[in-house]
Amino acid sequence: MPIKILLAQLNCTVGDLTGNGEKISNALEKAKVDGADIVVTPELALSGYPPEDLLLREDFLMACDLELESLRAKTENITLVVGHPYRENDRLYNAASIIQNGKIIGRYFKQELPNYHVFDEDRYFDPGLDACVFSVNGVRIGVNICEDIWGGRAEEIDVVENAEDLSLVRAARSAKDAGAMVLLVLNASPFHLAKQAIRTDLVSGRARALDMPIVFCNMVGGQDELVFDGASFAVTSSGYLGFQSPAFSHSMDCVEVDQGDVIGVRHAYPETEEEAAYEALVRGVRDYVLKNGFKGAIIGLSGGVDSALTLAVAVDALGAENVTAVMMPSQFTANISLEDARKMAEILDVRYEEIAIKPIFDEFIAGLSSVFVGREFDTTEENLQSRIRGTLLMSMSNKFGSLVLTTGNKSEMSTGYATLYGDMAGGYAVLKDLGKQMVYRLCKYRNSLSQVIPNRIIERPPSAELRPDQLDQDSLPPYDTLDAVVEQYVEQNRSIEEIVQEGYLRADVERIVHLIHVNEYKRRQAPPGVRITRRAFGKDWRFPITSTFRGKVGRNS
Repeated sequence: MPIKILLAQLNCTVGDLTGNGEKISNALEKAKVDGADIVVTPELALSGYPPEDLLLREDFLMACDLELESLRAKTENITLVVGHPYRENDRLYNAASIIQNGKIIGRYFKQELPNYHVFDEDRYFDPGLDACVFSVNGVRIGVNICEDIWGGRAEEIDVVENAEDLSLVRAARSAKDAGAMVLLVLNASPFHLAKQAIRTDLVSGRARALDMPIVFCNMVGGQDELVFDGASFAVTSSGYLGFQSPAFSHSMDCVEVDQGDVIGVRHAYPETEEEAAYEALVRGVRDYVLKNGFKGAIIGLSGGVDSALTLAVAVDALGAENVTAVMMPSQFTANISLEDARKMAEILDVRYEEIAIKPIFDEFIAGLSSVFVGREFDTTEENLQSRIRGTLLMSMSNKFGSLVLTTGNKSEMSTGYATLYGDMAGGYAVLKDLGKQMVYRLCKYRNSLSQVIPNRIIERPPSAELRPDQLDQDSLPPYDTLDAVVEQYVEQNRSIEEIVQEGYLRADVERIVHLIHVNEYKRRQAPPGVRITRRAFGKDWRFPITSTFRGKVGRNS
C-alpha cells in the first residue's frame, strides 16, 4: 500500500523553540489537508541546527522537552518524525521521535557523530546503537539521521565512491535488517559548491544497495556562517531521483512511496556554481539580518567590484527599501568611482549617502602630527582612511539599527589585504568565502539576470584607492595565482611542495602561505560570513595565532 510523506523542509532558528514548533505544527496541518500519512522534519528541527553550547544548558534541554510535549497533541491521525535533542540516563542524543496519535511510539538516536570541518557533535552527543523501525499502513519504515547515511566524513567526499558498499553504513544496514522497507533520513546538511550532486549520487547508491527507497529531508536557511540549501529529495530502490524540493527556500511538499517507487514533483537545483553560490549568499544575508533583528543593511560603496556585488546581494536579500549605500570619497578617490557608485545606487534605488572623509582625515593627521613628525606617508595613513570609513558606517548602524555588511573577499582575507577596524568593521562578511575571481563571475551572473552593476566596475583594475595610482596587484600576486594557491592550501590542505609541483612559482607560493598564517590574528577578529566552499575561514579553520609553522613540507591530508 502506498504511503504519502510530507517533507517539512523548514527554515529553523537556533533557540527559537516556539517558532520552530509553530513551523512543525503548520506542517502537520498542511499534511492533514494534503492527505499525508507522515510528516518528517530536518535534523534537530525543534532546537535548530547547530545549537552548539546551548546543549550544555539544563534550561535549554528542558525547554526542548516542553516544546516536544506540546507537539504530541497535534498528531491525531498522523505520524510525525521530528528531530530534537533528547537526554536519557545522563546521556544526550541527537534524536528523532516518532509520534503517532499523541503517543511517542519510538525514538532513534543518531549513531554516526561527525566531528570534522564545521561539525563537532562529539562535544555534545552520545552515539546511539539501535535501529528504529515503525509501521504506517502496513509499511515498515526505518529512520536515520544525516551522517548515518554517509558512513562518516561526509564533507570530505569529492567524488562518490563505494556508494553501494553497505559495510560503510551500519546504521542504514541495521534498519534494513530490522525490516525497514523505506528509509527516512533527517538532515541538517550545509551547503557548499557541488554538494547536492554529491548527496544525490551517494544516496542513490545506498538505495540500490539496500534495495529500498530513501527519503532525504534537509534543513533550509542561514545560521550564522552556515547556509542550508534544502533541496530535499527521494530516490527509488533502483536509485532514480523521483522527487526533489526547491533549493534555498522553505517548502512543504509531499512524495508518495509505493513499494520501490517514489512519485512527486522534481524541482530543479541551480544549474551552475554561480547560480548556487549567489542563492546561498542571498539566503545567508537575509536570514542573518532578519533572524538577528536588524532593520536593514548598510554598505560602504566604493565604486569597486566587491562592494558592488555586496550591494546587489543585499538588495536581493532584503529589498531596496531596507538597504543604505554610503560612498565615502577621499582625496585619492577617482571620479569614475564616484560616478559608478552613484549610478549603481540609482539603478538599485537604494538610499544613497556621500560623506567626504578628507576633512576628518586631516583632523586625525593634525592630531598625530607631533608623534608622526619626520615620518613618511605609508600604510598607516592608508589604514587610517579605512578606519574612518569603518567608524562612520558603525555610527550609522548604531543610529539606525541596520547591520553593516563588510565587503572583503577570501583573497583579501587570506593575505591580510584588509584593515582591522576599517573595512573589516561590520557585522557580516558577505564575500568572505569568495575568491576574487569568483567575485567577478558572480557579478557577471547577477548582470545576466538584470543589469545592476555598471560594466566599468567589472572591467576596471581593482584598487583600494588609499594612495595615488594604487592597484591591488601592486601589493598582491596576480589573482589567478593567489586564488589557486589559497584554494589548494586552505581548502585542500596541500603543502607548499605539492602546490609548487602543480607549476606555481615557489616564491609566490611561499609568500602567499606566509601571508595566510601571519594574518590569522586579523581573521580571528573578522565577522562571520557565508560559507560557500568546502573550507571557509571560521568554524572550519582553527589555526593558532601564535605559530611559526609555514607548511613547507607535508602530505595531502
